[in-house]
Amino acid sequence: MNYHLSFQKFKNQLLKKKNIFYFFMIIIIFSLDRFSKLKIINQFNGDTLYINDFINFDLIWNTGIGFGLLSSNSFLLYNFITIFIGLVVLILIYIFIISDKYEKFIYALIVGGALGNFYDRLIYQAVPDFIDLHYNNFHWFTFNVADIFITLGILAFILSNFYIKK
Repeated sequence: MNYHLSFQKFKNQLLKKKNIFYFFMIIIIFSLDRFSKLKIINQFNGDTLYINDFINFDLIWNTGIGFGLLSSNSFLLYNFITIFIGLVVLILIYIFIISDKYEKFIYALIVGGALGNFYDRLIYQAVPDFIDLHYNNFHWFTFNVADIFITLGILAFILSNFYIKK
């Protein structure tokens, strides 16, 4: 891969007018995530908030990665994971900027959510997860709005690679 050409493409793509829509999309996703988390953090009194038979709001502070994997009280592990996630976010932003139109949409979903969770890791030293989906006694992993957009982006990425011919 010719890195000089990729950097030149990156520089040219960054300033294009068509990116404004997708940057705006990232800002909206980040803002929706921030709003939802602040609402829960500021109004949560420690009790589970019953919504209906399938969903509750229950604030959990996640120090690990997705689904609470690698959660630990280790300062070193937490910082290593945070630095790694920061690097992944930077790579995703780079790929987002140099990608084509439909791919930009997919990466905007992922980047918007990833920035929301990365922000929380830096500010709170944990990610607030609060959406608890369940059926009877089976509970899915607790997640947040950013996780929804990341998941939608990853699913769209997988489906696009199956159905869109390049």
